[in-house]
Amino acid sequence: MNSLSRIGPLIGRTLIALIFLHSGFGKLTGFEGTVGYIVSKGLPLPQLAAVGAIIVELGAGLMLVVGWKSRSAAAALCVFTALAALLFHNYWAAPADQVQNQMVHFLKNLSMMGGLLYVVVHGPGPLSVDGETARR
Repeated sequence: MNSLSRIGPLIGRTLIALIFLHSGFGKLTGFEGTVGYIVSKGLPLPQLAAVGAIIVELGAGLMLVVGWKSRSAAAALCVFTALAALLFHNYWAAPADQVQNQMVHFLKNLSMMGGLLYVVVHGPGPLSVDGETARR
């Protein structure tokens, strides 16, 4: 196995996870703002939704980086990202001056879902807790 085949999946998982870890930390440190944003979208149980988002983003993000239960973590993040795209980046319902920005965010979420789906299908690669467990 060449070096890129060995380290590439770890780098890829880390790069995918960075946005979730950053966002989860931001939600944690700016909890009231996060709740306010959820309220502005008219969603129910905003405080519970914020806590759930933090748990998914930080928990599954860390799981993805270390490659522990990575297929499940990637699947959870994929569903979370799809919901975020539909509920928060619905460019088709945005005011005209926000359509372009929301479309970019929506497409970014679709791209992230593609990377996450790749992990769901192909697994975390050799440098991972899951890969180590499989070798034993």
